[in-house]
Amino acid sequence: MPRVMVVDDSPTDKAHLRQILTRAGYDVVEAATGQDAIQLAKAQQPDCVVMDVVMPGMNGFQATRQLSKDPSTAAIPIIVVSSKSQPTDRLWALRQGAKEYVVKPVTESELIDKIRAVLGN
Repeated sequence: MPRVMVVDDSPTDKAHLRQILTRAGYDVVEAATGQDAIQLAKAQQPDCVVMDVVMPGMNGFQATRQLSKDPSTAAIPIIVVSSKSQPTDRLWALRQGAKEYVVKPVTESELIDKIRAVLGN
């Protein structure tokens, strides 16, 4: 069962994403901050990361950049999920190392399609 790490400081958004992912058959691990996400990704080596942008402390762009540049986590695809809907936000996320970008509110079909695409299945 593929493991997906959800990184979001909102308990409501985290619960919504967890529900979508578990219903689709994914094992879910969670982090509430960018810093926690980096530590957890190194320890757990998830198959994919679903990353929020607006979080206290280290934001999702910064965490994505660190994960994509670290040799121990660089192969883990990151999907940024954010309420920021400007084309420049998407471009910036991709420049930081994200493979996909999804605008909130997330639909189940869009998220699962993006995860399947980055995992190659």
